[in-house]
Amino acid sequence: MGLSEELLNPTKKDLIVDDCCTMIEEQIASKSGIGGMALKTAFAALKGVKPGYIPYVVEQLLPQCFTAIDPIWSEGLQKGDPVDYLVESRSRAADALLNVTDQRVQKSNRSIVRGTYDKFRGSAKQYVEDAVPDFAKVIGKHAQN
Repeated sequence: MGLSEELLNPTKKDLIVDDCCTMIEEQIASKSGIGGMALKTAFAALKGVKPGYIPYVVEQLLPQCFTAIDPIWSEGLQKGDPVDYLVESRSRAADALLNVTDQRVQKSNRSIVRGTYDKFRGSAKQYVEDAVPDFAKVIGKHAQN
């Protein structure tokens, strides 16, 4: 069973979306400096697109994200600890996740979404790599139940 089938069943999906939204908020709050301020401003703009926009986007992206990292997770299962393995493979995981968001943004009709994404895409890999350990913990938490 792949991560999407396991984690996005009706009993877990809302909990995972909530945990991912919390993780995103915490990741953004932890950023400092000029880059952190810019990221926080951009995130606030995206949150303002419409009420519930961030949870909606997370829910829409999770199936593709889980599919993208499922091979890495499966390798980790074979090695004994998929959470640690995903963390160790954070660069590869970040590339897989960014591929999902790149494809999604190309289809977006919202100029604020495309513009914001384009501004941060160059530095996005480091932000995503920084978030992989927390994302791995979210997956691990729900994959074990």
